[in-house]
Amino acid sequence: MKCMRIHWRIVLPICGLSLFGLLTYKSIEFNRHIPPGRYFWWCGGRLDSDPLGKHPRPPVSNPCFNEEPGCTPEQPIYIDVDPGWLVRTLTLAALPAFLVGMGILRGSARLGVSEVVSFMASMPLLIYAWFYFLGWLIDRRKDKRSV
Repeated sequence: MKCMRIHWRIVLPICGLSLFGLLTYKSIEFNRHIPPGRYFWWCGGRLDSDPLGKHPRPPVSNPCFNEEPGCTPEQPIYIDVDPGWLVRTLTLAALPAFLVGMGILRGSARLGVSEVVSFMASMPLLIYAWFYFLGWLIDRRKDKRSV
């Protein structure tokens, strides 16, 4: 009886994109609990929506200055977050994709493109390509063994 063969070049990209989607969903939920502003926090990493500062925000009166109850502070510039094992797993498994993605982020930020848009457009494609390549290598090796 023949076993059904697993096509890793299909399974791995689906797993990688699913994990990226889950982490992005968690990041969106996290960002809902902080004051809106210039930055989007993806798993503890800061993405700047206005890297060149071309769209300055009007000054906001800060009710927290006098420590009034119910005040909302400005958006933080740094957040100390333990990324957790899911983020570490995806980052290690797709390290080449994240390195290329960071290059794309930095390059597009110099042109004034939002890091949020660059990240959300490039990372799913890069993660898919990286995991497809890994799956292709695994499938190819298994095909050579079976001959």
